[in-house]
Amino acid sequence: MACKYPHVFDPFEIRGVLFKNHLEQAPPGCFFSGDDRGFVTDDFVSYFRQYARGGVAVCNVGNCSIDITESSDEARQLQLSDPECVMPLRKFAEMCAVYGAQGSLELTHNGKDTAFENVGHAPYSASSFITKAEERRAAMLGREPVATIEMSREKIRETVEKYARAAGFCKQAGMQICMIHGAHGNLIAQFASPYYNRRTDEYGGSLKNRARFACEVLEAVRGAVGEDFVIEYRLSADEFHPEQMRFPETLEFIKYIKDRTDILHVSAGLHDLYGEPWYLRYLMTNYTMPQKFNVRFSEAVKRAYPELTVAVVGAIKDPGQAEEIIASGQADLVAMNRALHADYDMPRKYAEGKEWQHMPCLRCSCFRLASPHTAKLCSVNPMWGRFREYPEGRLPPAAEKKKVAVVGGGPAGVEAMKWLLQRGHDVTLYEKNSRVGGHVRDAVAADFKHDLRDYLQYMEDFAANCGARVLLNTAATPEKLAEEHYDAVVAALGSDPILPRVPGADRPNVHWAPDAENGLVPCGQKVIIVGGSSVGTEASISLAKQGKEVTVVEMAAQVDLFRTGAASDLLALSEENHVTRLLGWKLCEITDGGVRIQNSQSGEEKTLPADTVLMAVGMKPRRAEALTFAHLCPETSFYIIGDAVKSGEIRDAVFQAFEVARTI
Repeated sequence: MACKYPHVFDPFEIRGVLFKNHLEQAPPGCFFSGDDRGFVTDDFVSYFRQYARGGVAVCNVGNCSIDITESSDEARQLQLSDPECVMPLRKFAEMCAVYGAQGSLELTHNGKDTAFENVGHAPYSASSFITKAEERRAAMLGREPVATIEMSREKIRETVEKYARAAGFCKQAGMQICMIHGAHGNLIAQFASPYYNRRTDEYGGSLKNRARFACEVLEAVRGAVGEDFVIEYRLSADEFHPEQMRFPETLEFIKYIKDRTDILHVSAGLHDLYGEPWYLRYLMTNYTMPQKFNVRFSEAVKRAYPELTVAVVGAIKDPGQAEEIIASGQADLVAMNRALHADYDMPRKYAEGKEWQHMPCLRCSCFRLASPHTAKLCSVNPMWGRFREYPEGRLPPAAEKKKVAVVGGGPAGVEAMKWLLQRGHDVTLYEKNSRVGGHVRDAVAADFKHDLRDYLQYMEDFAANCGARVLLNTAATPEKLAEEHYDAVVAALGSDPILPRVPGADRPNVHWAPDAENGLVPCGQKVIIVGGSSVGTEASISLAKQGKEVTVVEMAAQVDLFRTGAASDLLALSEENHVTRLLGWKLCEITDGGVRIQNSQSGEEKTLPADTVLMAVGMKPRRAEALTFAHLCPETSFYIIGDAVKSGEIRDAVFQAFEVARTI
């Protein structure tokens, strides 16, 4: 069968090591290692089996410490300083090999980012300094800040050998590749950085000197693993911090390491959760930022060093995008992490021509929730972390095939249909509009909502190809469903916008904000948006970009945009587009010329001029309508899910749909 993605799925070799395609799993955290010694466990292997089985060529494990007594910043972190780690690691390597994948560990020393409390001593780095993260941590704990320890030459040599020893353990465990972590502000990056490296010896000063530590690590690793082993080096093309490594300097840095590495892995940003978290956004881009974020950097690296094999990571969503990147010469390999969280089987689906089954990543907030103890890491993949229940990544067939009606074609309805089909049920979906999507259709207008538009396309493609009976332009009624004699009914009717009960709310210039954002209703030049959460904020940005004068009025003194995963970016876009945000003001009246508002604290009142007033104050579940279907099947087989229960996020709808489907 001819492959639609010939560059992505073309096997290749480096140093005699076979890679079955050009897709890598970018290194995630060490979920489920579990062992209190930092060794691989059966759960760890089972977790990564999901990705290996899905079809990637390389399964990378992130943040594996070369010395856990010096570098420890993550729960369940693998440690690579004890020789006893080798035998457990074999389980991981052998599992990957079963699926034709290469298992790889990201060898890390995080230097300055290890807290004193984690290891019982000050952290090591290229120089001695106190980080902003340490200042905040010390203040929170009520102690004096602790400065990093500048590594002596002897300590540097010792650390170089630790990298080599860790790589040697990888090879002993049966792996044929490892990744050296020189990105995101880790120890190697600290030596390379003019911001952290203040040394005056041969390891400081010029870029050549600052690159010396990286070169010594790579040379020592090669000596430990031999010539039949692939070394991948990860770097941040741009750290974006004004005093740290910017791309022109990184491009020059590469010339010192290029002959010592086999694959250059291009990332960006800094891993700094507590000191200067703004720079973390470049490492884990959110939905307001462009897709394929780092491809411009990998393309420039390929131009400057055409002989290098270059991998690129960063908001690359699927093998279709990967094919474009590789075919155009912008990179040789493509790495993904969150996109594979959303759909472990994505490579296989694309290779088999089943792209319509692919669940796209929303780039929402999974890293905010990332934890082995979190039930909802991924908004679109309720299977994440449930490999014990579902080792094959599928719901088992139902004991009895049933005839099921799903009422409503929003996220909850489409997801319920999907999982019910996987159980083997006979499913009919009723959607009163001409297309599925529900309120997702209302939320995709903003020019930065690329990822949500991808999800809407997925919903449409799945509904068109899944094999269920999908009745569009068909409003479900109790009478229609009664004729069909369903065994189960899932009501996913969604919700309606809330209109505040204030004088003037029924005026013809008052609308729901997404309707104006989507051009469905007229919108004047001076716009007041009532409600400052994500719906109102995103609408304000869209309308301001159209040249409107927009003011957001929010009753709460503080608005939690953190749940979006893009709070600072949304506020920055608001400011950039001159949106006025008035927090702590409640709407009192809509008048001929505008609105009358009152300060929630002081009681002060004022009038704001407006041509159009838009509402974004929340949604009201269509629960009463949903309950009209309650007696059309055995009552214990009737379910209400999604916004019809309580207005929420896509994540809530998806998980409710999954839980209901697995019980029918």
